[in-house]
Amino acid sequence: MDNTILLENASVLRLAELLREAKHVVIVTHMGPDGDAMGSSLAWKHYLCSAFEAGSLSAERSVDVIVPNAFPSFFNWMPGAGEVHVYENETAVCDRIIEAADLFLCTDFNDPKRIGPVGEKMLANACPKAVIDHHLPDKPIDWSEVVFSFPGSPSASEIVYRIMKAISSQSSFFGSLSCEEATCIYTGMMTDTGNFSFNSNHPEMYEIVAELVREGVDKDAVYNAVFNQHSENRMRLWGYALYRKMKIYPEYHAALMVLDADELDKYKYQVGDTEGLVNMPLQISDVYYSVFIREERAKPGTPHSRIRLSFRSQGDRPVNMFAHEIFRGGGHANASGGELYGTVGQAVRMFERNMGKYLKRD
Repeated sequence: MDNTILLENASVLRLAELLREAKHVVIVTHMGPDGDAMGSSLAWKHYLCSAFEAGSLSAERSVDVIVPNAFPSFFNWMPGAGEVHVYENETAVCDRIIEAADLFLCTDFNDPKRIGPVGEKMLANACPKAVIDHHLPDKPIDWSEVVFSFPGSPSASEIVYRIMKAISSQSSFFGSLSCEEATCIYTGMMTDTGNFSFNSNHPEMYEIVAELVREGVDKDAVYNAVFNQHSENRMRLWGYALYRKMKIYPEYHAALMVLDADELDKYKYQVGDTEGLVNMPLQISDVYYSVFIREERAKPGTPHSRIRLSFRSQGDRPVNMFAHEIFRGGGHANASGGELYGTVGQAVRMFERNMGKYLKRD
């Protein structure tokens, strides 16, 4: 995929038209926002705010980012993060913003169910919607007027970059990328590839990285802000998970770690504390698959806990179909996720029963 393809795409021209006409843009992304979700969303906010201000239209226009629930604290440093609305904490405010929207930009997801109650409110507003995503859709994305769906792309942030460049090249209304936009895009690209350690064998990606650095991104500072600013409790939780809770299945070259709600409470779990933990077992020789299961305690009035699963693999050993067909999830070949509502024990049994179907024994 290159910028020429996007430039020739009628969707780019239509999105540019919608952005020029919009007065109240709302940017939404998926539950459990990660670096790519935050990066792609905040990049759009900075890009549009700059364009609106350059056109002396800022007094008439608004750009808001809404996330369904809290994002990890190690993304607080990102430009614009302090202005993000968290739906579960600001429901009434977010509802008013959603009702007033005349354009939705949907980043890093392709199904309204991925954004929880925000999705229902968004669909109730008949205004245009644009999807920018890199996950394989389960069904046609017929609820959005404009769709940029590139499952082969390593991150939504990279797609956002390409769209912005394409729009700017054919419209004087939109200018070049600022350092803030570039930093957000780089953060999304870096985090969704595990610091360029998977889904990252694409030469064009590094051409984009070079351009972002030229725009002023301090890639070393971004890495430090994301990966080296964690709590003592998080470090001890990781140690416990690796020492006490990691199980190896030698015949499948697989590792499994499971943490229930009580164990997370013991280490004062905060949102994002287990981000990246699933990658650790892949450092073991002959371990090519890694799965992490985490329990989210059931909320009052709900019968079951939410069980979140993260899948990682190496080489030509895909895990996305395992996540999709057994745990209603999906993602990339080597990095996927899923969930179920039930117990940790159920999740483990489902994983072990289906290992033979989805994991290679060689």
